[in-house]
Amino acid sequence: MKTRAATGFAGRVRMALLLLAPCLLAGCGGTSPGGVTPPTQPVLPSAPAGLTATAGNAQVSLAWTASSGATGYHVKRGTAPGGPYTEVAAPHAAHDNDTGLTNGTTYFYVVSALNSAGESGNSTEESATPVLPVPATPSGLTASAGDARVSLAWTASSAATGYEVKRSTVSGGPYATIASPTVATEIDTGLSDGTTYFYVVAAMNPAGHSGNSLEVQATPIPGTADVTITIDPVHPQPISPWIYGINFYSSSDPALVTVDRMGGNRWTAYNWETNASNAGSDYVYDNDSYLSSSTTPAEALRSAIAADQDRGQASIMTVQLQGLVSADESGPVSVTHPPDLTRFRQVVDKKSTVSSAAFTTTPLTTDANVYMDEFLWAMDQKLPGIFGGHPALPTFVELDNEPELWNSTHLEVQGPTAISSDNYIAKAIDLSKAIKDQFPDAVIFGPVHYGFEGIYSWQGELQATPDGTNWFPDKYLPAVKAASDTYGRPLIDVYDFHWYSEATDGTTRVVNMTGTTLTAAQVQAIVQSPRSLWDPTYSENSWITNDVLGEPINLLGRLQGKIDAEFPGTRIALTEYENGGDNHIAGTIAQADNLGIFGAHGVYAATLWPLGPCPYILAGFRAFRGFDGAQASFGDTALPATSSSVQTVSVYASLDSTTPGRVVFVAVNRSTSSRATTITGQPLAGTATIYQMTAASAQAQTPVHPVLVGTMAASGSTLSITLPALSVTTIDVQ
Repeated sequence: MKTRAATGFAGRVRMALLLLAPCLLAGCGGTSPGGVTPPTQPVLPSAPAGLTATAGNAQVSLAWTASSGATGYHVKRGTAPGGPYTEVAAPHAAHDNDTGLTNGTTYFYVVSALNSAGESGNSTEESATPVLPVPATPSGLTASAGDARVSLAWTASSAATGYEVKRSTVSGGPYATIASPTVATEIDTGLSDGTTYFYVVAAMNPAGHSGNSLEVQATPIPGTADVTITIDPVHPQPISPWIYGINFYSSSDPALVTVDRMGGNRWTAYNWETNASNAGSDYVYDNDSYLSSSTTPAEALRSAIAADQDRGQASIMTVQLQGLVSADESGPVSVTHPPDLTRFRQVVDKKSTVSSAAFTTTPLTTDANVYMDEFLWAMDQKLPGIFGGHPALPTFVELDNEPELWNSTHLEVQGPTAISSDNYIAKAIDLSKAIKDQFPDAVIFGPVHYGFEGIYSWQGELQATPDGTNWFPDKYLPAVKAASDTYGRPLIDVYDFHWYSEATDGTTRVVNMTGTTLTAAQVQAIVQSPRSLWDPTYSENSWITNDVLGEPINLLGRLQGKIDAEFPGTRIALTEYENGGDNHIAGTIAQADNLGIFGAHGVYAATLWPLGPCPYILAGFRAFRGFDGAQASFGDTALPATSSSVQTVSVYASLDSTTPGRVVFVAVNRSTSSRATTITGQPLAGTATIYQMTAASAQAQTPVHPVLVGTMAASGSTLSITLPALSVTTIDVQ
């Protein structure tokens, strides 16, 4: 699989290259005593035959006949007949897929075979010219009637840059084109109530137009809601209080956040004994005192957790799993031949395995080792009770950060070779045992993936398939369960990953859409992107969907299914995530949608990583916490809610265990039109107080926050409200 750009700590785009180099077996020379015949020397493989090159969209698929005795191949590419050629891949098998190419450019390929005897000559040359295909015919077209309008939605077509929406008043046409949207939704307004309309959609790009989709029909009806939300009051579930989190939080608005995380690349090489650390590639591989200049052991962490406790917030701390931590604060560390062991100390999980000395809060800083179980013991001495039992404001323990990328982000300690999945799992289990030996009730998070490729294939190590049981969790969860069963309690409690959305508008990734002005396609890319966490019908425009899975991501659903099958009871956390829209109402909508999803789908903890100043993203928290300008918050119990038009409106419903009869809804309208919405199924009694955020209301606000727009009586089991275009609305009924 082609290597992907990895996004993690501080939002940098980081490359974790998977080097599929062939294994060169060392030959045996000489003659053994006693006349034993020496081993046969390997024979140079013949040049590969039968090379074929098949063009696709921005890619060329290559295949050839395997060469006898070959242990690997070199795929070489040029842009002119006869070369010169550049090696682009080193597969073990007799095929390769060269991606990321330019459509319309002709590429020329040769392949050589190799083994321990050397490399063969090149194969005969083959060429291919990638082309942009005509997009597939749209599928999944739906039509929902409202008052004088019809809302249309369909599954996005691969390679489409736009669509033609066509309408007729006669089944089968002829159809007239009424709109040319760039996204897979459209609202047809100004229609006649009582008239039946027939619709088809075609996809288009510079290569041409697809055929028409299957026809659908709808009949606008006066007074009919555009969207109906159906609440299920029979299957409530608790909402974890720890989903409203942020990394390195220091705001004066403590009501906004419930948990603060001290994590990221900076903490991988943190030495608790001296407070020295190294941010790796995030900051020129310096050993320094960035986290704290104090010489008091663990002060960088103690002071942060104490500040969280003062604000009424829980904390997530990082323990060091990679194996080496900074020995000094003396600046740049050489990465020419890493690691430079004169500049780092060895991490030891359990002190008693190498020393008979008792735990101390003032450890010797000149010895060779730094102990992790002593680290947690010292933290408990400084802040008693943060790990044990069920403290009101716990400190959760996270097993390091983004291990799949250590060989690039932390080259100074990992070196250029990536940690294998087997080695990682064994290290994680050993460290968790050492922690649980001291604090049996500590809640441990792992493996802290950087993103999708880590979850899917451990950055290319595993031969994962989209719907198979061969993803990294399918290896990790059974291994941890077996170790936990032997140990007598769960060793790792929470499956933790990072999720910087990879969705695009066809060109730009949403996390890079940070401006105050966005195109319609960019707005929709942002506001729809949270659906990839849970919606099995939604396919975002990204390399994950288009190139790897070929189907919707549905990440929480897939991961929960694996947990239920392989280690039931494990919870889920996203300790870094972001969806873009930093300075646009689209960011508010996406963030409010994220928080609603976390509560509705049972996520245990979530901490936003702001990639820059993001007042509109932070406003998404205020739809759930402090929306009245004071202490009002979303309820603590989620009620399942189903939308008749999830591409335009989602509603999240909650009950409040502290106030019987209180119901709180948060509604997000992703559409550029107002949506008449009916919420039905949950008994209501009292007054509904309504708060809203729109692009207009947010103008000149600092911070961006909900505004009170009015009240209405609420009784029975139905509430109707018109949601403004591109808005977030909080409805507090009591």
